[in-house]
Amino acid sequence: MISDNLKQVKSRIDSVQFSQKVELIAVSKTRSTAEIQEAVDAGQVHFGENYLQESIEKINFFKGSGLIWHFIGPIQSNKTSSIADNFDWVHSVDRIKVARRLSDQRNPALGALNILIQVNVDREESKSGVEIQNVEEIVMEIESLPNICLRGFMTIPRPENSKNSFAEMKHLISKYPNFDSLSMGMSSDLEVAIEHGANLVRVGTDIFGQRSYN
Repeated sequence: MISDNLKQVKSRIDSVQFSQKVELIAVSKTRSTAEIQEAVDAGQVHFGENYLQESIEKINFFKGSGLIWHFIGPIQSNKTSSIADNFDWVHSVDRIKVARRLSDQRNPALGALNILIQVNVDREESKSGVEIQNVEEIVMEIESLPNICLRGFMTIPRPENSKNSFAEMKHLISKYPNFDSLSMGMSSDLEVAIEHGANLVRVGTDIFGQRSYN
């Protein structure tokens, strides 16, 4: 089933007209290693995780398999060391303090940690992220840090406003020609996100099915 779902999601991606290379991230939070293995067997390489302790167990299980792991959840300062040690990408940096800790705690032997600034594009009080008017300042501070590589932005827009929000993010990243990554779009809106320049899309439900939290 997971392999069939992956084909369907990739078909949806291919149905959109775009010029950028689009990478599909399978959001595997709460999923078992058996489910992830089924996705791996179907050719999936990029996986996204929210819950640190659970994700470390999975990363260790698949160590040496060539998988690329993306941390996409909220970041607590006391968890940055484990994130820096185990992940290839971090999508949810929203404070310079977190960026500094990731930089300080990343082992240089692992290579630079790819990070994205989470942007609160709709200025929602209930969501994490840097508001657009504050992006330039945090970009300048993060770009000066060693052991991390700032690649672009991530956002989670309000569903009812996603098209306008994606357009706003496309305009934002156009101001930074050295950035190459825009992480936006999920199961419900990946086509619209890709049309507006997303090259990292995060899909969980449409690959693995509905989650059970029991």
